Amino acid sequence: MAGVQATLTVDTGSRRYPIFIGEKLLSDESLFAPYCADRQVLVISNAPIAEHYLPKLAPWLMQAGNSLIEIPTGETHKTLSTCEMIWQKLLAAGFNRHCLLVALGGGIVGDITGFAAACYQRGVDFIQLPTSLLAQVDSSVGGKTGVNHPLGKNMIGAFHQPQMVAIDIETLTTLPKREFRAGLAEVIKMALLFDADFFDWLETNIEAILMLDKASLVHLIRQSVQLKVNIVAQDEKEKGCRALLNLGHTYGHAIEHCQGFGKVLHGEAVAIGCLLACYFSEQELGLDPSLRKRLQRLLYQCDLPRELPLGTNGSKMLETMKRDKKNSQDNINLVLLDALASARIYPCSDLALIQRHIDEYRLI
Repeated sequence: MAGVQATLTVDTGSRRYPIFIGEKLLSDESLFAPYCADRQVLVISNAPIAEHYLPKLAPWLMQAGNSLIEIPTGETHKTLSTCEMIWQKLLAAGFNRHCLLVALGGGIVGDITGFAAACYQRGVDFIQLPTSLLAQVDSSVGGKTGVNHPLGKNMIGAFHQPQMVAIDIETLTTLPKREFRAGLAEVIKMALLFDADFFDWLETNIEAILMLDKASLVHLIRQSVQLKVNIVAQDEKEKGCRALLNLGHTYGHAIEHCQGFGKVLHGEAVAIGCLLACYFSEQELGLDPSLRKRLQRLLYQCDLPRELPLGTNGSKMLETMKRDKKNSQDNINLVLLDALASARIYPCSDLALIQRHIDEYRLI
């Protein structure tokens, strides 16, 4: 495992697995042998990713008895219908309950693969090979899996932890710039929540990060993942502190839904959502407005959106936010900030207040 530059461990009490970060990991047979040997393996990817990276896995993975399925690309295909394609492939090929699914791709591929694995024969193993920054720092870690529904994002899913995560930073060299920058929104979110020094480091090193400096990327990914690992270890099923990771997401999911899944990237919506959360925090918790200004500058440097998309207003967003799966009773549970690296869950039953602050933000 010569290409591994950092190894982290997720330990939820019931499950323990490694996360490897480094270069040339996809072609490192020794890394995968303990998980793939002597079992049926199905690699799940999409056409653009498979074209780039499947040759790095072959021939050691794509051996007799193992297989590949390419699923459609895009958020609009993150559905039960796509999972049914995977289950059909597994059943037709006679895959047993000791098989392994391999998610090779971004967050959508990982979420779908994990959910398909959670359901097939009541749960089979899977591993994550995330190829996008967003998947590397967020969705591949922690065991959240699922698909979208026309009435909401990620409304159908399960907690199902992977056996292993291998993060190969070389995949970022072929990632479209827009997707790389969208992934940075999740990194920035983690710093806002938990680590003021990391937020300072991002401000200082953003140019090197955007130039894909390898040392900067390894540090950025390792720090982001470690922060998430710390939370997942305390709260695997999101009964408590893990809910803080939804900073910007209640707003962001509503933006994605109102615009139509796939038109606004998830990270782009989260960036706007974090700014909305900051504004609400200023109005209701007394958060210093200087933090929102720092965040705006950092998002500007990352070429991430800072304004609500045209056609998205408070009333439209509120209708979606009322269906958010994180709500309790009559409250919309927002994640707000008292200060940098100091967050709390804010149950809000005053829906008019939420809508008013959204509409006010558009005007500032």
